[in-house]
Parts: sequence; structure tokens; C-alpha cells
Amino acid sequence: MKVYLDTCSLQRPLDSKTQLRIVLESEAVMGIIKLCETDELQLMSSDVLVYETRRNPKSVRRKFGLKVLSEADEFIALDEKIEQRASWLEAHGIKPLDALHLASAEIGNADFFCTCDDKFLKRAKRLTDLNVQVVSPIELIEVLEDDR
Repeated sequence: MKVYLDTCSLQRPLDSKTQLRIVLESEAVMGIIKLCETDELQLMSSDVLVYETRRNPKSVRRKFGLKVLSEADEFIALDEKIEQRASWLEAHGIKPLDALHLASAEIGNADFFCTCDDKFLKRAKRLTDLNVQVVSPIELIEVLEDDR
């Protein structure tokens, strides 16, 4: 199964552990990364992920994100097809950068698109014309556990 971690989920393990939810999502993301390292899942990267990660002003976060992305099994290059799909997603309430991430995951045939962004997650789940299952890190772990 192929998984696309958006930037906020990719960075979740480095967030302050002041809330139980953040602790649980951090552990879930680290578990997902571990499953990718052991080839139980395929991690996807994209031009959009690399662009956003490189823009992070915090060097620890930037290095962590780029290290994880360097281990990806598949890379999705930004192209006209992704841009067109992102435009459609924007027209349906998804923010521009999020739309590019989601379109990249769809065009790359990801099975799961993982995000910690509640507003984005809610909006994306309302869309009926998606070719990828949008989940939180905890939801993804639950799905993976159910499949075992």
C-alpha cells in the first residue's frame, strides 16, 4: 500500500507533546515511517512536499523532513495534470498548497493520504470524487491494524 504523508503529518513527531492527541499522532506517524522502512508500506514523496519542507525555517524540522522524504519509494513530479486536478480541488474548498499535495497523491495512485490538519481532513472527506482515502495518522494505523 502506498501512503502520502502531507507536511503537517510528516512534521508531527517534532511537535511539542503538550496534548495527548499530539503524542498519539506523533507515535502513529513514527509507526507509519517504520512500516515504510521495513517495506510494509510504500512512502511517497513529491515536488510539493520537498518544496514545502525546504521552506521550513527550522533546520531540525527541515533536515528531518528531507531525510524521511529521501527514503521514499516513489516520487511524484509536479506536472500539468496535477495542477489541473489541484485547481478542481481548490474550486471545492481545498487550500492551494493542500490541493497540490492531494492531487499529487491522487495522480501517484496513493492508497492513503495522511494529514493532521483537522480543517483540511474534514473538507477532503466531504469530497466524493477523490481517488485516495484521506485519513489522520491514527485512522491510518487503525486501518492497517484491521488489515493484519
